[in-house]
Amino acid sequence: MAFPWCVMLVPEVEGREKGAVFADAKWPKGSQIKISFLDGDSGLQARVKAVAGQWISRTGADLTFTWLNDPGAGDIRISFTRKGSWSLLGRYAKLKTDKTEPTMNFGWLTPNSTPLEIQEVVLHEFGHALGFIHEHQNPDGGLRWNKDSVIKSLSGPPNKWTPQQIETNVLGHYDPRALIGTPFDPDSIMLYPFPAEWTENGVSTHNNTDLSQTDIQLARDIYA
Repeated sequence: MAFPWCVMLVPEVEGREKGAVFADAKWPKGSQIKISFLDGDSGLQARVKAVAGQWISRTGADLTFTWLNDPGAGDIRISFTRKGSWSLLGRYAKLKTDKTEPTMNFGWLTPNSTPLEIQEVVLHEFGHALGFIHEHQNPDGGLRWNKDSVIKSLSGPPNKWTPQQIETNVLGHYDPRALIGTPFDPDSIMLYPFPAEWTENGVSTHNNTDLSQTDIQLARDIYA
């Protein structure tokens, strides 16, 4: 599936640390996370809900997704109308207080999207919503980026990212002192495929469309 990369949004929070799961961004165990749709086809909404629930049903996480009919009442507010697919990270969604604005967007999904497309995108973005960062930014990954190649690729279409977006979402690694996670997982749903020319050591990755066993175990360790 040839989608561009998603953007993980992290508001500026003084003193926060970074990790495979942000310690400061994870929800407290037992949280009831309220979720609402700001727009979108009802059938597509139902498909998103079914896939998102796998983060709970398959991991045993001590969290509850509560789906509300009031568009502005969600801690997580989902739209399908903005550009790209993206999500605020973890409980930082609650810091976005304008109830008319989304905290998660599925701009790549339509009622004609295949089940595999919906699975890949929804599991990935809800991973961010639970505090998971992009796996390629795991400091244990040993990735040595060819920065010129990455910047050239991602500053052009379809992403057209700024240098800051590229640094935040690809090139930047995270502080291992605050790491809540595992060694680099090449099968993680949070890892995007990228070509060998993006790295100095010829490392490439494949396309992942489902939760890996490591994703499941990490969610279980953090939230169960």
